[in-house]
Amino acid sequence: MNSLLNIDNLDLTLENTSILRDISLEINEGETTAVIGPNGCGKSSLAYTIMGLKDYTPDKGEIFFKGEEISGYSIDERAKKGITLAWQEPARFEGVTVREFLSLGLKSRGEQVTEKKLARALREVAIVPEKYLDRNIDETLSGGERKRIELASILIMEPELVMLDEPDSGVDVVALNNIGNVISDFKKENTGVLLITHSEEMLDFADKAVLICKGKIIKKGNPGEISEYFRYECTPCEDEDYEKHTKQEVENVG
Repeated sequence: MNSLLNIDNLDLTLENTSILRDISLEINEGETTAVIGPNGCGKSSLAYTIMGLKDYTPDKGEIFFKGEEISGYSIDERAKKGITLAWQEPARFEGVTVREFLSLGLKSRGEQVTEKKLARALREVAIVPEKYLDRNIDETLSGGERKRIELASILIMEPELVMLDEPDSGVDVVALNNIGNVISDFKKENTGVLLITHSEEMLDFADKAVLICKGKIIKKGNPGEISEYFRYECTPCEDEDYEKHTKQEVENVG
């Protein structure tokens, strides 16, 4: 496997609080890496830092994508290089139909928009095209439906690295299996996946896993080992100020 993303000794401070602490991580092409930990431990902040969101500029460390240092790049520049983030809480787009939303991904790649391509992407996430293509992405869709439609849009864009922030949040068992199918599709396309989660069930879809606590990686290994450690060895976070701060950051961005 070829290396896709390398993070070396990354530190991040927000509002005088240390959020990420000496993070080092590697993701390879066609590989799914799960980052697991309790709510408020800095997982989403890691994804935001990789994506280059405002204020998420590391204090120390480097981020390499395909061997190129990208810490100084904007969100748009990172997106053009093939990095995509699927939000924990998918957006609503008043007045925009599912068809229009999915078409943007094809147009961004210079591809012709066809009914067949749009329908295929929706079926991959268990959405019936005939029932949804002309619906608006608004409050009439559930959070789970919007999340699956967002995954369909990412499939169409064919990114080189996709970060899925709590993709199982607010979805049912059937949708959870669909997420696993989408991750398998990414793997077939040689796309690297960073899977942000606090759920052990999601580790079943990963090739390797990393456990993070209070912004610091405390264990790396195969998903089974990390799942067992997370279940039996982890203790509740005692740093309430840290947990409160990181949760607030996620809410503000979302």
